Amino acid sequence: MGRQRKRVVTGEASPPPRKDEKPSAFHRKEKKKKVDIGKVFINISIGLCIFSLVWFFYALYMRSNLAKRVVTPHPSPPVLDANSSSAKVSPERFWGSYRPQVYFGMKTRSPHSIVTGMMWMRQFAEMDVNLRHTCEQGDRLHGYGWLMHDGLTFGVQEIRDGDLTLTTEFVKRMGGDHGGDWTWRITAKQHSSAPQAPVISLMFYAAADTQGSLEAHVEERNRLASITGFSEELGNFKITFRKPVTGELSSAKYASYNYLQTVSPGLEKLTEIVKYSLNRRFVYSPPSGEKRHYIAVDTYRPPHNQQKPADPRKENAFVVHQVTVQTPFQIEVLFESGSFHTRPNQLVASVMTQELERRKAEFEAKFEKIFGLQSRGFSQTHIRFGKAALSNMLGGMGHFYGQSVVQSAYNEYPLLYPPGALFTAVPSRSFFPRGFLWDEGFHQLLLSKWDPQVTRESIGHWLDLINMEGWIPREQILGDEALSKVPAEFVVQRNENANPPTLFLALQELIEQLSSNPEKWDSQPTLPFLRRLYPRLKTWFEWYNTTQTGPLPHSYRWRGRDKDTNLFLNPKTLTSGLDDYPRASHPSADERHVDLHCWMALSSGIMASVARLLGEPHQDYERTHQVLSDNNLLNELHWSEQLRAYSDFGNHTQAVSLQQEKVYVPPGQPRHQFPVARLVRSVRRAPKLQYVNALGYVSLFPFLLHVLTPDSPKLEHILRDMRDPDKLWTPYGLRSLSKSDPLYMKRNTEHDPPYWRGPIWINLNYLAVRALHHYSNVEGPHREKAAALYEELRTNIVNNVYRQYAETGYIWEQYSDNTGRGQGSHPFTGWSSLTLLIMAEQY
Repeated sequence: MGRQRKRVVTGEASPPPRKDEKPSAFHRKEKKKKVDIGKVFINISIGLCIFSLVWFFYALYMRSNLAKRVVTPHPSPPVLDANSSSAKVSPERFWGSYRPQVYFGMKTRSPHSIVTGMMWMRQFAEMDVNLRHTCEQGDRLHGYGWLMHDGLTFGVQEIRDGDLTLTTEFVKRMGGDHGGDWTWRITAKQHSSAPQAPVISLMFYAAADTQGSLEAHVEERNRLASITGFSEELGNFKITFRKPVTGELSSAKYASYNYLQTVSPGLEKLTEIVKYSLNRRFVYSPPSGEKRHYIAVDTYRPPHNQQKPADPRKENAFVVHQVTVQTPFQIEVLFESGSFHTRPNQLVASVMTQELERRKAEFEAKFEKIFGLQSRGFSQTHIRFGKAALSNMLGGMGHFYGQSVVQSAYNEYPLLYPPGALFTAVPSRSFFPRGFLWDEGFHQLLLSKWDPQVTRESIGHWLDLINMEGWIPREQILGDEALSKVPAEFVVQRNENANPPTLFLALQELIEQLSSNPEKWDSQPTLPFLRRLYPRLKTWFEWYNTTQTGPLPHSYRWRGRDKDTNLFLNPKTLTSGLDDYPRASHPSADERHVDLHCWMALSSGIMASVARLLGEPHQDYERTHQVLSDNNLLNELHWSEQLRAYSDFGNHTQAVSLQQEKVYVPPGQPRHQFPVARLVRSVRRAPKLQYVNALGYVSLFPFLLHVLTPDSPKLEHILRDMRDPDKLWTPYGLRSLSKSDPLYMKRNTEHDPPYWRGPIWINLNYLAVRALHHYSNVEGPHREKAAALYEELRTNIVNNVYRQYAETGYIWEQYSDNTGRGQGSHPFTGWSSLTLLIMAEQY
């Protein structure tokens, strides 16, 4: 029985084992083992699939989160309160000439302001329609710009168009709850002895920007006497158009009047709408003189051949008043706020003149007190130039509102950044009428001397545009007007790309003002301002210190170099601000950039100063500053013994040139059916890791930003190279690239002329003069040499920029290193206006 219990399950007895076979137990184990391995394999496969799915969805989730980061605002409270620019909080700054892209116009600092402006046109001219409105270099004006502007209450501008001079003046008066009143005065004069004075049409307009209403009030059949309106920020208001007179106390002149009342989908369309409203059917018939047909606004008729899709934007009110009159004449336009109930009188005629004269006197007294040009022995013409340099930067302040277009590596397509406002100076009203991150720090070096509150507000606006990563889009294209001036390829901003953190220069100035005179009323708001700024400032600094690191410890590398290396003689580094300045010929992750190293040395030191002022931990910033300021480390990373200068390092060869591309055309085939031959880069010797050995502005950065110790032996080489006419020295300022460099004044592509490869730039020359002043005032073996160079370079820069302004009517973007002539965009009253600080010796 017991054995039966042990028999096999099948009920059959096991046959006796044969000598030539293995035991059956082995077969059972082998089979079981195979089954177990199969199960394990299946289980592993299922596990891997589950893990893969989990990882896939986790990666999707993380990618989605990372993709959102680029458009996620910084979590800390804004530096500026949401209503900080409103009429109730800041009434004196609410209205202003915050439309730098037009020759004359005003708006408020609200997101969707009623805007006002002026266009003009010469009648009976050779050119059929010569309408002037937005600042355009193609208009070829003989000069335009602010002669006086205090950034707050008044401005005087002169526009020279052929033999016609238009003087535009405005003055503001505070009162009520919506920013008060203002008056414009436009004076037109002919400054030639032509037998017949020109007949001019001035067009004054008001336009709503997405909200607000406007109503036209017409008298005498077709004269627009006034516009009444309402908006949330302005309440009720009235704009009155006074009749033209020959002078303040003279009687009215004969004029013809026209008006246009229509709608516009966007402010960038205003010029086009007026152009397509013009008609020649009107007759100008003065009491004495022949009757002539003239061009005036009539009914807006868009061109029939436009194949553009319908504009989806809401249409807003647009009203134009045209007055056609023979020079000389004067016209006033008066804006009155409905909440200004205690107005003593209208701000017109002699009342306006008295107010303007009072403002001018205050401006001149303040200008001399701050800059002291008269006490330094400058002539009256030099002083007028200095006033124009300051006034054009103040008059070039713009208030923009809109959304940047941004992209990160985690976004397949560009995204819209959150809406934001920006109060900023602009580099050029004609060519760059928008905010640029690296320009703004230089702008505020000048403006902080005049009005520290402007600098605090501007820096606050810029840092309020930071995202959670610590990135600020380097070019701010906010609103349709700004967008209309930008080529499509520059619209999208990428979050790996930096710009020199020049705002730290302006912060350094604010800190020095506070430290030197803490009781001064206009410096006292700086400490609470820094406290609100600090969380964003920390994130901004850390973004640079992590995203722009180089291949070696404490080295740095600009991201965002041109990738299509086949087309560029030397791929540009737009993010550095120095565009086509020669870097390593073959971009790679092995690069080390000396200018960025020095920017980080400067920034870490200022971070330490801010932290100490606020009682925050500053030791880490101090340590970073000490490491980056260590001249031994700097020499190890960037000193080229071959060049005897500081240099970038990377994968580089100098044996490059632009050559005509070879395009194969099969025999018998027409040539025009094949691509046009381009200039492409030819590399004659393979690159290798080495110093770039380009001598120019980048080589000077350890000196420019005071990273070098006064006793550094390298300082002797820098001063010698600066003064060498075959390298950097010219009678007009320091050239951007050595005259002996292989890429000096070389085109980067067939359509891309040299930019930072020789011409003189005032922002870097300002830093050079400032550095010479610094090293001439500290103990060291090079003190006397620095002092002599300081006097010589300062004189050269001031004389040339002033001379070009006197000859051409403009301050320029850059200056020829051969002739000193102004070149590039104009007027460029951004950082080129730093010439005033060089004149005043304020560093």
